[in-house]
Amino acid sequence: MFDARSGEVSGPVTVLVRDGVIEAVNPDALPDDTRVIDLGDRTLLPGLIDMHTHLTLDFFSSDSWVTAPVLQTVADWAILGVKFARLTLDAGFTTVRDLGAWPGFPDVALMRAVNRGDVPGPDIWPVGHAISITGGHCDITGMAPGIHELGPKQGIADGVDEVIKAVRYQSKHGVRVIKICATAGVFSFSQNAEVGALQYSFEELQAIVREAHKLGLKVAAHAHGTEGINTAVRAGVDSIEHGSILSEESIRLMKEHGTFYVPQAYIVDMELPPGTPAAIIEKSEYLTPLVERSLEMAYEAGVKMAMGTDSGVYAHGDNGKEFAAFVNEGLPPAYTLQMATVFATELLGVDDRGVIEAGKRADLVAVPGNPLEEISVMENVQFVMKEGAVYKAP
Repeated sequence: MFDARSGEVSGPVTVLVRDGVIEAVNPDALPDDTRVIDLGDRTLLPGLIDMHTHLTLDFFSSDSWVTAPVLQTVADWAILGVKFARLTLDAGFTTVRDLGAWPGFPDVALMRAVNRGDVPGPDIWPVGHAISITGGHCDITGMAPGIHELGPKQGIADGVDEVIKAVRYQSKHGVRVIKICATAGVFSFSQNAEVGALQYSFEELQAIVREAHKLGLKVAAHAHGTEGINTAVRAGVDSIEHGSILSEESIRLMKEHGTFYVPQAYIVDMELPPGTPAAIIEKSEYLTPLVERSLEMAYEAGVKMAMGTDSGVYAHGDNGKEFAAFVNEGLPPAYTLQMATVFATELLGVDDRGVIEAGKRADLVAVPGNPLEEISVMENVQFVMKEGAVYKAP
């Protein structure tokens, strides 16, 4: 068993589950009617948590992401989400934050379907529409004028009054997190030449955070550039997503404010999807060495970190490749596992999962061998239990 609090593996272990909850770890005896699942020479871990997914999007398999907003519908995206939610669950991720979908709340619909038990998938914290300036990274850019123009209800908001309206509208329709695009990004056709350029003012970001927190919602900020990162942290966001160009000041501010860092490593190393436009490839290549340096700085300084893969930009179900990618960048294997368990629960604001202990949700996964000795086994999850229900077995 991987103990997510200590970062150590011990065993053998017996976990007793009743009614979706862990009743005991290594009990003295088992009830007579206990159903036994013997996982043999495998390591048991808490259900994994991915803090940055896009379950209803598919940027990887083709260039359809460019035209999807005008050629597909919310029903298409919700149906895709059913497929991708199952792939994500099978990869061992029993809880995710879903940080952005095309307009129409397909991510909220998917969350509700999973909650009802209609489709298998992880617990989902959806954001609905990411909040962006007009023409910014999370706006649908690259279309001719008049085509798919959006407003505050779809997250495209300018000025304090509009961003407050955008937050309230997302909350009204069932989101569990608010996402903002504080800077430009890679996978968009924003006319802003610099991938990390600040796109919201401090006053706008502060208004978003104040309104979201008032409604009981945490705020995740997409931010690549230093000025955008620092401005978002000062405004009080709960997490910085990507955080590609951290400075010493960024590190100081994040530690001072308790801001989480949700970086990605695998996506930096992978080959971009077929048909990726040259401008997007150029932005990605520019950021690569900066991302690696930022990750090293944040880890060495002790910034709070949680795992988020950005799946959807690469193939859903490959989320487990993030572990080896982080280890290749110098992070200890145990730390990467904690990023996807106990550290992630702190950012989510829950304490009912992320560890294998009595009283916690029976979200459990198993991999062959010992991930502290060979982290790549996290790409081969062979057993998945969510709230006591077995979804995958060897």
